[in-house]
Amino acid sequence: MKNKILIVGGAGYIGSHMAKMLANTNNEVIILDNLSTGFRHLAKYGELIVGDLADTHLLENLFNTHSFDGVIHFAANSLVGESMTNPAKYYRNNISGTLNLLDVMLRHKVKNLIFSSTAATFGEPEYSPIDENHPQKPINTYGTTKLMVEKILQDYADAYDFNSVCLRYFNACGADPEGELGECHDPETHLIPLILQAASGKREAITVFGRDYPTDDGTCIRDYIHINDLCSAHALALDSLINQQKSGALRYNLGNGAGFSVQQVLDVVQAVVAEDNCTVQVLSGERRAGDPAVLVADAQKAQKELGWQPIFNDLETIVRHAWAWEKQLRNLA
Repeated sequence: MKNKILIVGGAGYIGSHMAKMLANTNNEVIILDNLSTGFRHLAKYGELIVGDLADTHLLENLFNTHSFDGVIHFAANSLVGESMTNPAKYYRNNISGTLNLLDVMLRHKVKNLIFSSTAATFGEPEYSPIDENHPQKPINTYGTTKLMVEKILQDYADAYDFNSVCLRYFNACGADPEGELGECHDPETHLIPLILQAASGKREAITVFGRDYPTDDGTCIRDYIHINDLCSAHALALDSLINQQKSGALRYNLGNGAGFSVQQVLDVVQAVVAEDNCTVQVLSGERRAGDPAVLVADAQKAQKELGWQPIFNDLETIVRHAWAWEKQLRNLA
């Protein structure tokens, strides 16, 4: 049975991959994106409606026109530094915008939502790997807004019989294995594409911030999850809501469960780009404030309850997919 799914933020990095996965599994996809950080050319797998969650008239018309079976919500401002210097923007977009979406969903009796949350809701890790029971004490405005939405969704489940799944993930990475989609952030803040930009010549070098952490090689360890694996978790969660296998306000952490150090990532990237006679200039810098030594997810709950199983969890595959996309962007292929 074909489902009609609204993807809010579907022209962004994760949203565009999500649209492709759903469209390729016989779903009808509608994409709502204001294109502030998304790109029209990435919205290949659904009807694109350019608009903002602040536009309540547009939302009402959208839900009057379409009978949605579920909504996946990726639309959020997500730069940690900016969230601290311009918190009003983050509260207005991430919380007020979400409330507008929830209001129109309730009016039209659409009660299945997948919400893109974040590891930033946890703050400084008290233990690792981080499971769903870890205390949530965000240390930046971005994380606070995501946690507030999680709390709102719990209240909506209790009061309105509204079903949602919050998926918290750590470092989305990689690119579409078929080469159609990938990261286009501006500015780019993710480690793997930053290193690949240094390899492709877009930037001069990559800086490693801190080599004296209590890890095997002295660099930070982070959890990297391939974009397609991330999307498969969203698809499974959505399916469980639509088919009424799950209900209420559910929360899952997503990650590879092991993590890779910054140096490990550098080593793999250097090996992959060397095949194209490219190199990466690496500089060393001081630790950045607030960077924990290890940040890794415990994803056993998602694996057990959703049947989720990452398939692109080796670092070399992740890097190869991302490098193929970077070469397309820089006309190096």
